Amino acid sequence: MNDRSAAPGGLALVEALVNTLDLESGADALDTAEGRARLGLPETTGDEVADELARARELRESLRAALLAHAGHPPHREVTPLDGLLASAPLLVTVDEHDGSARLTPADGASLLSRTAAAVADALIAGTWSRLKACESATCHWAYYDRSPAGRGRWCSMQVCGARAKMRRYRAK
Repeated sequence: MNDRSAAPGGLALVEALVNTLDLESGADALDTAEGRARLGLPETTGDEVADELARARELRESLRAALLAHAGHPPHREVTPLDGLLASAPLLVTVDEHDGSARLTPADGASLLSRTAAAVADALIAGTWSRLKACESATCHWAYYDRSPAGRGRWCSMQVCGARAKMRRYRAK
């Protein structure tokens, strides 16, 4: 749906996770081995993988609710608070020995939750977290990075969701 370029830095992971579910068609990329592999999730099946996928879906919908809030919209449904999920992500402060820069990195290797928490932390430091938003359209809620000068974008695509909203308003008149 989105005709925009990917979000910068670690926010690309957050954007990709939220966009694994197409609300309009119901297609969930987490149901496919390829979709799971793009996020670094296990490709096999089993109870442990099923639990991890359930946690990934919970994280996805909590992120979507936060991105809707960034765009000034209420949550799409009741979700687990994002801060509670991210609080359980083990992160370490790592300092680059060459330039002294510091950042948060996943302590447990590469879990999706820890990588997401590190991406959110980096975006908070960079001041880009609030630019990642979810489309206003109730049938879309696709994640996009708002590059508009004023940071007031409303739709993932002006050509699709924006045009539909404007046409609905026009017809209502």
